Amino acid sequence: MEIRIDSLLEGARRAQGTVVIVDVFRAFTTAAVAFSRGVAKIILAPEPAEALALREKGLGELCVGEMDGKRPDGFDFNNSPHEMTRTSPEGKTIILSTRAGTTGVAAAAGASAVYACSFVVAKATAEAIRKDAPPLVTIVAMGWNARVRTDEDELCAMYLRNLLQGREPDTNALHKLALAGGEVAKFRDPAQPHFHPQDCEIALDINRCDFAIRIAREDGLLVARRHA
Repeated sequence: MEIRIDSLLEGARRAQGTVVIVDVFRAFTTAAVAFSRGVAKIILAPEPAEALALREKGLGELCVGEMDGKRPDGFDFNNSPHEMTRTSPEGKTIILSTRAGTTGVAAAAGASAVYACSFVVAKATAEAIRKDAPPLVTIVAMGWNARVRTDEDELCAMYLRNLLQGREPDTNALHKLALAGGEVAKFRDPAQPHFHPQDCEIALDINRCDFAIRIAREDGLLVARRHA
């Protein structure tokens, strides 16, 4: 198995083989929490207007997402794993729109298979991919707004590569290293209440979930589902 690591929107566009799009803060942590609380599926919409239109058509019940970290007008919830823990979305379809994770998935046109990943589903994602045994895996760390590399996404990408290669890094050490990253400070900033402190806590709860998140096109839409 050849494993490549790339970054940002251009990296997603270059990606080939089985592609793993990494967004720790916060899209694919939010998605994982939603699935753990019984969400049926998640439709990925790169633009907020597209998400609202899909909800208007009755294709989903809840719009979840962010623009520059804030909940877009008309959305039900921010891109917040903490908010997901305080909702009851069982059986519902979420429409997720974010500046990094969902745009990265949409850009990965060269992929033969796509997974969404964050620390909370890293081990389960590695196990699913190893079971498939694809010849090529490209891991893409999406960073802030898909434009700026961030420590937590790069670390998660490297952690996933280690797992795919059969190594088990010290998750306590990894947690400490991720906490030292530059993006963590905003979750402690009272001037930015849209970044809830517990979002960070949940996002760095490594291997919290026992499932992967697999994405495929269904009726022309990018649809994420819980993948055992």
